[in-house]
Amino acid sequence: MMKNDKDKKIRVGITHGDFNGISYEIILKTIGDPRTLDLYTPVVYGSSKVASFIRKKFQLGDLNLNIIKGGEQISSKRPNLINCCEEQDIKIELGTSSKVAGDFAFQALENCVNDLKEKTIDVVVTAPINKKNIQSEEFTFPGHTEYFAEKFNAKEHIMLMVHQNLRVGVVTGHIPLSEVPKTITQSTIIRKINQMHSSLLRDFGIDKPKIAVLGLNPHAGDDGLLGEEEQNVIIPAIQKARENDRLIYGPFPADGFFGGGDFKNYDGIIAMYHDQGLIPFKAIAAGAGVNFTAGLPIVRTSPAHGTAYSIANKNIASTESIHEAIFLAIDIHNNRIEYDERNNNPLPFILLEEMANADLKDEDIPDLPDEDLPLNAL
Repeated sequence: MMKNDKDKKIRVGITHGDFNGISYEIILKTIGDPRTLDLYTPVVYGSSKVASFIRKKFQLGDLNLNIIKGGEQISSKRPNLINCCEEQDIKIELGTSSKVAGDFAFQALENCVNDLKEKTIDVVVTAPINKKNIQSEEFTFPGHTEYFAEKFNAKEHIMLMVHQNLRVGVVTGHIPLSEVPKTITQSTIIRKINQMHSSLLRDFGIDKPKIAVLGLNPHAGDDGLLGEEEQNVIIPAIQKARENDRLIYGPFPADGFFGGGDFKNYDGIIAMYHDQGLIPFKAIAAGAGVNFTAGLPIVRTSPAHGTAYSIANKNIASTESIHEAIFLAIDIHNNRIEYDERNNNPLPFILLEEMANADLKDEDIPDLPDEDLPLNAL
């Protein structure tokens, strides 16, 4: 079989986020592992000065970074750092929010997006930003999810929190809780279900995904006693989403669904609002979760924690979540290649299935295309 993109060592872009948080600590500890270069090529978007400061402060050893100015200089033999933040007098105040840290976080994102569009890198992992200090005339988004959605013209997308086989998406994201009921509509729920279903197929390689939908109100409304959203909005949306034999279930009361372990029976879960899904997710993931933006034409993941200012000066931050974010991005990248190969030319599958179920003579067997067939077609 011919070698394809899946066989190449993937270039993983890593944006440095807020440098006064734990981002450089977890990034440098991760890419400093000598096994890293056997698995992928890291490309950090940030500041060599900040990286040098953190390396010395936490005594992270002689990390031999390839300091470069652009993607054309990326080396597969060393961890790379694209120096996109070159201000001379950088005041590093670990554990403190600052405007310059927000500006540097934005510069890293802009450089990374350009390289993603130019295909200089394959996937991106975003270290945590401070959603307030990054705000400017150029960055007016509530978070990474909305920023990448606009940059890549993704009108339909969904934030998925991922930990092993637990995948939680939300109908409403970064909005005030008071706005949630009026934002939840049948069409919105159906779009989010469809987006999750597509992602489970293509990004996670699940052929017949089972999706659970949570209710909005306590006890999922108790048949209208505790609210009418389930009867008037959520249940009709679920019924519509079940078309084409899709496996969509619910609405489930959120407390019993997670507390009783029912979440283990589903490939994906749709929560109605941010905290309804993310509080139980983070309790279950215990610091190892990953944030994935499904629906983008590129692969973007992020560790499922924030800047962690409170421990930024202590050299105790765990790298587990950023490790998981990197490897999930690589897995999704490979899954998309396999899915697209399998579905772009379905003819060989159809012919092989017909041949298997028919009593044919040699002269009746049609010629198959010359290109290699996917493994599961043989």
